[in-house]
Amino acid sequence: MMAITEFQKIGVGLMGFGLFFLLFGVLLYFDSVLLAFGNILFLTGLMFIIGLRRTAHFFFQRQKFRGSFFFLGGVSLVLCRWPIIGMLVESYGFVLSFSFSRAAPPWSEQKNMLQQGEKAGCPLTDC
Repeated sequence: MMAITEFQKIGVGLMGFGLFFLLFGVLLYFDSVLLAFGNILFLTGLMFIIGLRRTAHFFFQRQKFRGSFFFLGGVSLVLCRWPIIGMLVESYGFVLSFSFSRAAPPWSEQKNMLQQGEKAGCPLTDC
């Protein structure tokens, strides 16, 4: 089992507070100060947990560049006190950044996999 360092414990706390402030900022009708503080805490916590080098590597990969651009652009729009547009852009960038992590096969391959599972006598979910 891996030992968790003190920096990682601090990072988990920072990310938790960041998510709290983001949620609280959205609940208070997109309060720009709370959203900006939540974004800063979240990104700082991420850097504490996985390290500065890995964080930079995650955001600046070639296939994730467009998602990172929109995510960080949304953060900067929130910091410039345009919270609704910033959160929309940030959410779009978040979806783009994590859409590469698990690519779904094309529909024809999914259909073939379902047919093969039915032939083997397996239900659709429990093979």
